[in-house]
Amino acid sequence: MLISLRIENFALIDHLDLELGPGLNVFTGETGAGKSIILDAVDAVLGGKVDRRSIRTGCDRAILEACFEVNPDLIDWFREQEIDLVDGSLVVCCRELVVNQDKFRSKSRLNGILVSRTIIDGLRDRFVEITAQGQTVQLGKPALQREWLDLYGGSNTIGLRERVSQAYTRAREVQNALQKRRQDSQQRLQRIDLLQYQIKELQNANLTDAGELDELQQEQQRLSHVVELQHQSYGIYQALYQNDKGEVAAADLLSRAETVLRDLVEYDSQLQPILAMVEDALAQVTEAGQQIGRYGEQLESDPERLQEVEDRIADLKQICRKYGQTLAEVMDYYSAIEEELVQLEDGENSLETLEKAYSEAQGELKQACDLLRGEREKIARGLEIHLIQELKPLAMDSVRFQVEITPTSPSPMGADQIQFCLSPNPGEPIQPLSETASGGEMSRFLLALKACFSQIEGSGTLVFDEIDVGVSGRVATAIAQKLYQLSDYHQVLCVTHQPLVAAMADHHFRVAKVVIPNPNLSLGGSTEEEAIKQRTVVRVTALDTPGRREELAQLASGRSVQEAIAFAESLLTQAATLRQPRTPPLTPTQAL
Repeated sequence: MLISLRIENFALIDHLDLELGPGLNVFTGETGAGKSIILDAVDAVLGGKVDRRSIRTGCDRAILEACFEVNPDLIDWFREQEIDLVDGSLVVCCRELVVNQDKFRSKSRLNGILVSRTIIDGLRDRFVEITAQGQTVQLGKPALQREWLDLYGGSNTIGLRERVSQAYTRAREVQNALQKRRQDSQQRLQRIDLLQYQIKELQNANLTDAGELDELQQEQQRLSHVVELQHQSYGIYQALYQNDKGEVAAADLLSRAETVLRDLVEYDSQLQPILAMVEDALAQVTEAGQQIGRYGEQLESDPERLQEVEDRIADLKQICRKYGQTLAEVMDYYSAIEEELVQLEDGENSLETLEKAYSEAQGELKQACDLLRGEREKIARGLEIHLIQELKPLAMDSVRFQVEITPTSPSPMGADQIQFCLSPNPGEPIQPLSETASGGEMSRFLLALKACFSQIEGSGTLVFDEIDVGVSGRVATAIAQKLYQLSDYHQVLCVTHQPLVAAMADHHFRVAKVVIPNPNLSLGGSTEEEAIKQRTVVRVTALDTPGRREELAQLASGRSVQEAIAFAESLLTQAATLRQPRTPPLTPTQAL
């Protein structure tokens, strides 16, 4: 239930704090007074479409804030979103609209936590359901009628429809694969020839190690420079360990230093660490000299091996130029084309397998569609009974309603075309809703349809924007009663011009436009500023009983004359009589 609504700088509203109550909340006022702006704000705070024009002229920021009392069955949903409720049952939805340097931004928060559009969309249908009088034009669309029928069926029908959708997707995937297999026969054979050639070439290359090319290039460098390596390694050996040219080697110098240090340590033990370092250095130099000597002795020139290495390097580089930048990429490609070749060579078997799979998928789709049709036929009978029950109090005593289900080509929504048919008057044939119902009848039909859904599941708050346009008298009274009955199960917000509807309200609000001095007008401002000395804003007033009489009189006659006040008194008296608890309508299960 919507408890409160705060609006700042939205459309024509500069500031509004509105406290709403349970039951039927009615908004009245002159045409163009801004009543729908309030409903637009409710829509916008829960993710409805907005743009920079939604922000009040002259402002760069708008705030919409709605406080809802959460139904117990929604508490688990908020727990899954990791959002704590205020006082265990309240959630504050806030949406901020900002224009900054010609860029429009929108941010939403739940109890102060920044949330994504996905979460807001998930919350929207759980909190409110908005119905406008213009929706009656859409009532005649078969796709919308099918959606309503399935929603009336509840989770079981939706589950069967999901099964149909999955079966349809599977059948289309197999069908596309089958068609592609049939169309690509020639290309398949050409591809097989190419893959067989490439695989043979890669097999002959004998690729086993992705690092082989790097290793061969290192070996090539060593074999190509063996003489230089021998010469240089011998020079290092002489410099480090044993010199035959009469020069002193590093090991000899370190040995002398070691001997002297040993003597010095006898006199000063502080030199012991230095001696240890020289001893380590001597050991390492001696080891390095011996190893470089052995390395040089083992080096041998091998022209034949060098040629083998260079030939292999050339072959591998050629392979890389054709199949990948590195041997690792080439080997991955080799594995991939081997697998592809196996699949292509199994083409005939695959075609037969795909044909069998397609036949099975079609069978599964038909079975799913048949189950869904059976469920829809059962649910349709329940909706027919339930809707007629809701329509009769709306001055449609002799109405006949029928849901026609006609087989059609399978789709993700099933293999049924749904058509709502109506005969509003005795003796008239039953016809599609869009061809037979007047505007007033469409409004009543939509209201009755909402009543059918109200006790199955749905939002805590129902919003009706001028659902009673085009009706009067007895029909207006019936609509008023139906709205009040809906408010037994839901909070109802309703914009109306009908005094009979307004009289039924539990909470009545008057909406009016007011012209005020422009608060942003500066002294000594520009010519343009001086031209805008006043601003129009929307004001909302919660009416007490005298205020309601005055407003109802205005709605009924346009002026507050004594006769109009008396009429308003009679409306309130009539409303008090009509506001009796109703007998709950049939649920879908009872209707069946």
